[in-house]
Amino acid sequence: MSRTLRIGDGEVARMGLGTNRLTETPANIGFIRAAVEAGIGMIDSAHLYTGGASELTIGAALASVERKPIVATKGGFHPGEGRRTVLAQQIEQSLRALRVDRIDLYYLHRVDPDTPLEESVELIAEYRAAGQIDHVGLSQVGVAEIESAQRIVPISAVQNHFNLAERGWDEVVDYCASQGIAFVPFYPLRADHAGVAEIARQHGASPSQITLAWLLHRSSQMLPIPGTLSIEHVRENVAALDIELSDTEFAALA
Repeated sequence: MSRTLRIGDGEVARMGLGTNRLTETPANIGFIRAAVEAGIGMIDSAHLYTGGASELTIGAALASVERKPIVATKGGFHPGEGRRTVLAQQIEQSLRALRVDRIDLYYLHRVDPDTPLEESVELIAEYRAAGQIDHVGLSQVGVAEIESAQRIVPISAVQNHFNLAERGWDEVVDYCASQGIAFVPFYPLRADHAGVAEIARQHGASPSQITLAWLLHRSSQMLPIPGTLSIEHVRENVAALDIELSDTEFAALA
């Protein structure tokens, strides 16, 4: 199993960090720096996380870090926020909060029921053309929506709800694998499967590590982003990259 996948021209470690509970404190600034040292490949945030404090904390933490992971953020979550004027304001705010001239990966957080998908994606594509966004992603979308967006701009990542207990996006996982698009499952640690504990015992691993290992086995384009505020949990998650499930073990959890 490969420990990395390609996003654009770079190889990225296939374990990220979700930051939907990250607040702006000195301890959390130190935590982000320690997580980078632990080997995460992506830090995932959003305009709305903790009222903007998540992005501010990441920006403060990474301002003086030389080797940075990919930093992904999102905008346009609520109805009406996919409109050009609103989404542009959120992108500008994210640029300021993250203290960057270019956002590594920017997702449309949700398809706006009040705005055509194409309008939202075209606005993000304009920021990409201007050099202020490097890669573009979508969240909670199906194959048809990905294909519609790809007619406007290359899609580098898709972030959907997917884990051992929630597999409603299997078709999207397979599509992303076929297209070389990173699939970034959020809430990746839910399992609800009796077989996880026994496989964990056999590997000398935690149930959470086996849950992550199952995702990594599921697709070579999988990059989970478990959320935590514990550096011990970050290190445990990164260590899951070294767990190789057999095909039999993988099938036992299917």
